Amino acid sequence: MYKKYNFMETIEKNNAHMYNTTKGVLKMMTIAQIQNEILRLKKEKDICILAHSYQAREILEVADYTGDSYKLSVDASKVENKNIIMSGVRFMAETCKILSPDKHVFIPNPDAGCAMADQMDRELISRVKEQYPDYTVVAYINTTADLKTICDVCVTSSSAVEICKKIENDKILFIPDCNLGAFVAAQIPDKEFKLLSGGCPIHAAVNTDDVKRAKQLHPDAELLVHPECTPRVAAMADYVGSTSGIMNYAVNSDKKEFIIGTEISIQEHLQYMCPDKSFYYLSQKLICPNMRSTTLVDLYNCVKGEGGEELVMDEKTIRDAKKCIDEMIRLG
Repeated sequence: MYKKYNFMETIEKNNAHMYNTTKGVLKMMTIAQIQNEILRLKKEKDICILAHSYQAREILEVADYTGDSYKLSVDASKVENKNIIMSGVRFMAETCKILSPDKHVFIPNPDAGCAMADQMDRELISRVKEQYPDYTVVAYINTTADLKTICDVCVTSSSAVEICKKIENDKILFIPDCNLGAFVAAQIPDKEFKLLSGGCPIHAAVNTDDVKRAKQLHPDAELLVHPECTPRVAAMADYVGSTSGIMNYAVNSDKKEFIIGTEISIQEHLQYMCPDKSFYYLSQKLICPNMRSTTLVDLYNCVKGEGGEELVMDEKTIRDAKKCIDEMIRLG
C-alpha cells in the first residue's frame, strides 16, 4: 500500500547534487552560503518560499512563510509573488495551485509524496459513496486534488471538529485518516461517522508501549500528540492537536518539559523557539521519509530553475477541487 523508499539511494543522490553539479557551483559550499544564495535568488526571481513545519531547520530559515499545509496555501494566495515554491509534499503544492491558479507553483523534490494522500483515489471513494449516498464526504486536507473533486468539504486537523459540528447532515464519511476521524467522532457523539482503513503510517506506528517508555524516561513531561496517532495513544496524552496546536501549546505553557508525539522535527524546532524548556520525542518511529526527502540543495536548485517541478493542473480539476475547500472556509 505504501511506497518503499531506498534511503541509501536518496543519500547518494543528494551527495551527487552537492559534489557533482553541472557547473560545480555547490562544491564545498557551506549551508550558510547556500542559504544566502537562495535568499538572493528568490528576490531576484520574484519567488515566495513556503516551508511546512516538518521541513529541516535550514530550509525553514530561508522560507518566507512556515506552518501547516493549509495555512501556507492561504499565505501563498495573499502574496504578490507570481512564483511559489512549496517545500513540503505534493498534495500541499496541489492545494497551493488550487488556491492560486494564476501563479506558478513548484515543488523542490518531485518525489516527495504522502503515503496517506496516496492511499485513496477518486475511483475507490466513488464506489464507497454509492454504498453511503446519504453521507456527507469530509476529506482531510491530506488528500490529492483529484480526490477532492468528489468530496463535499475539506478539513484540517485543527478545524475538523468545528467544521463537522457545523455540517447539517448527521451522517459523515470521513476520509482518509481513521485515527483523526475517530478523534473527531468522539467529540461529536450525536453524529454518525463512517471511517475507512487509512491514515498516516508514521503516526499510526506509535503504540502505548512507546508512550509508557517515554513517560518512564521523562516523568515530569507533558505528552502532546497529533490526532493522526491511534485513539489509544491519544487517550494517554495531556494535549491532542494539530502541529501548530502542539507548538503553540508548548510555547505558551508554564510547564518546562514536553514529550512531542508528532514528526520529530517539531522537537528540534521547539528547542530553538524555547531554549529554556526541554523537549523529547515520543518515538524514533516518528520520522517521515517524504518530508525528509527535500534537502536544502533541492530547494536551491529549484530556485535556480535547474531542479524541482512546476505543478500543472487543468482548470476543471482546480475548479472542482476548490469547491470542498470553499465549503471549509464557509463553515470555518
